[in-house]
Amino acid sequence: MKEHRTVTRVMTILETAAAHSGVRLNALCEVLDAPKSSVHGLVGGLVASGYLVEHDGGYALGPAVAALLSAPPPALADLARPAMERLREEFDETVMLAGPVGDTVVYLQVVESRQVIRYSAPLRTRRPLYPTSTGKVVLAHRSPARRDAYLRDRLPDAGRRAEVAEELSRVAAEGVAYNRGETLPDVSAAAGGVFQHGRLVACLAVAGPTARIAPHLDAIARTVRTTAAELSQRLA
Repeated sequence: MKEHRTVTRVMTILETAAAHSGVRLNALCEVLDAPKSSVHGLVGGLVASGYLVEHDGGYALGPAVAALLSAPPPALADLARPAMERLREEFDETVMLAGPVGDTVVYLQVVESRQVIRYSAPLRTRRPLYPTSTGKVVLAHRSPARRDAYLRDRLPDAGRRAEVAEELSRVAAEGVAYNRGETLPDVSAAAGGVFQHGRLVACLAVAGPTARIAPHLDAIARTVRTTAAELSQRLA
């Protein structure tokens, strides 16, 4: 088999990121002996797919690597479980802990409602950032440039993009995001962000049938936001 230059470059980027926490683009260019434009495109694709994460100008391995290796859920899932069970006891709706993976979110932990008709959240399956409630939280805390690029790719209408950008500003300010039947007409949800050292690491959400959950969604949102903030304090 012949070596494929692009594959080799991608693997070298991942191996370098694994060996050095927060490797910068210039360092990757030196390792690959490749122009910045070429390396930047590969790195951008790896960030978008969740195999790298960018923080303060450096790149590290992303959560998609753990999913690829079938690694156990991060410790956060175990930490969050008791709080998720309390939310389920209070509202008897399905509670999810989701992690950002590139331009998607993945459910890391789920505590399902005990009711016969309930929302069943698929574990370790990529879900879109918009219009899911957890994805809105992720988008609300992204850099404006990256958030706008995501919206441009998926919402061709400029007016609609402006409406969504305004909604995401409210999410960032209020600490809670809603999905009122936007992904599935019969399911609504509320979500809040979990932070570690000021960086969003996960989202906590409660979801259920719209007809049942809609009258209580604001109360659920307040409790989810408070619970997510408590988890963030425990991670500090």
